[in-house]
Amino acid sequence: MHQLGERDRWLTQDDDRLLSECHVDTYRARGPGGQKRNKTSSAVRLRHRPSGVIAIGHESRSQHQNKARALKRLRLAIALAVREPVDVSWKPPAVYEKYRRPGGGIEISRRSPDYPVLLAVVLDAIAACEGNLRGTTTLLRLKTAQLSKFIVSERKLLDAVNRIRHEAGLRPLSLP
Repeated sequence: MHQLGERDRWLTQDDDRLLSECHVDTYRARGPGGQKRNKTSSAVRLRHRPSGVIAIGHESRSQHQNKARALKRLRLAIALAVREPVDVSWKPPAVYEKYRRPGGGIEISRRSPDYPVLLAVVLDAIAACEGNLRGTTTLLRLKTAQLSKFIVSERKLLDAVNRIRHEAGLRPLSLP
């Protein structure tokens, strides 16, 4: 059974707890919106102290909405940047099995609270196999086409996979 790692705890804890681990900066956002936007410090920058990951929310004139956006982006950024080690006895956690379909493939909405955790699990497996998709498919019990389809469905995931592949001396994957 997969033990909950520090990164997974960050990704699954409630917003208040995650926010308590962050340094919060508010500032005046630039861009369209006129005087009201420029008069209030509604933009939010979160710096997650344990991981060093930064996320920003600035689209709204509401600081509350921007903080919620920044928290969502922070979870995704942590999932993409922080790896948990995978050993030879590793089995995908329950959250992965929940979204793996019987015929293969992974189906999950980007809006699901499990989405960052699932991305992190897939990236952990890819990193453990040093970017080799064939080895990763064995760990995740998928076909190469199914894994590739999942990877290219999210541009930031594709970029993270290509960073792993670059570090391993492999050529990058490209969009179809």
